[in-house]
Amino acid sequence: MSIPSIVYKAHATGNDFVVYLDAEGTYEPTADEVRFLCDRHFGIGGDGLIRLTHPQAVSDLNDKQIAVCAADNADWFMDYRNADGSLAEMCGNGTRAITLFAQRQGIAGQPGGEPFRLGTRAGVKVLTSLGDVPTLGKDVFQVEMGSWKRGDLDGYEVTIPGTAGSARGTFVDMGNPHVVAVIEDAFSSLPTVEQLDLVTKPVVAPRIESDQNVEFVRIDEQSEGDNEGNATMRVNERGCGETLSCGTGLCATAITLRAKTGIDHWTITVRGGTLRVDVTDNDVKLTGSATIVGKIELL
Repeated sequence: MSIPSIVYKAHATGNDFVVYLDAEGTYEPTADEVRFLCDRHFGIGGDGLIRLTHPQAVSDLNDKQIAVCAADNADWFMDYRNADGSLAEMCGNGTRAITLFAQRQGIAGQPGGEPFRLGTRAGVKVLTSLGDVPTLGKDVFQVEMGSWKRGDLDGYEVTIPGTAGSARGTFVDMGNPHVVAVIEDAFSSLPTVEQLDLVTKPVVAPRIESDQNVEFVRIDEQSEGDNEGNATMRVNERGCGETLSCGTGLCATAITLRAKTGIDHWTITVRGGTLRVDVTDNDVKLTGSATIVGKIELL
């Protein structure tokens, strides 16, 4: 097995991962190993696997991607794999989980210290350790998720096989692809957010060339005067199925809600907890907690 004998279990608002340190770059996992470790019955269980290593040790990166990490002073890289073994460009919750892990390993700074610059397949992300935040939990990090791109508002039809009705969805590129459907509005005939069957993979039409994550959202409260809103979200992640949280999906949701309401700052509740998302024209910041669950010896 090309996995070290010691791995860790971590999560960020319920989005859970098998994580490990590969400082020497000798433990690049195979797809079969990822599927085994992420299996919730025969392995450890997780929505994905994250190897913390140096950019030069990631075989699918090209010279340009490695040079970007070097130019942005990102010595460490989040080599993220979905639970089905496929490569993933980015995982917002994963950046927080692996940065807490890096903090515990003495690689990333403590709260109040220098931000941690982390390479990903979607570019370098900058994480600031905030410590404990009463409304968001323990070991909270703010992630500068970088630039984003949005397609036409409500430009797609979203359906769920076996569920009556449909909703309109908006495409958002967060380094990985998302379609965000705000349901319980004039365009939607789907059930409420709580009643949706997200075990079944949603269908997006017209078809997007690459597979995508799909978010279903309800606006709970909005205050134009305060420029603040509250929403509830569920997500079906490609390669995983429904997860308790999705960091890039939360960002895509806030970007879509901003386009619909003009509100920049959103507190969003997912099944795994509550997070904060702040959107500008050029950037989006995601703030939430992370947890190291345990240390595991593989036999």
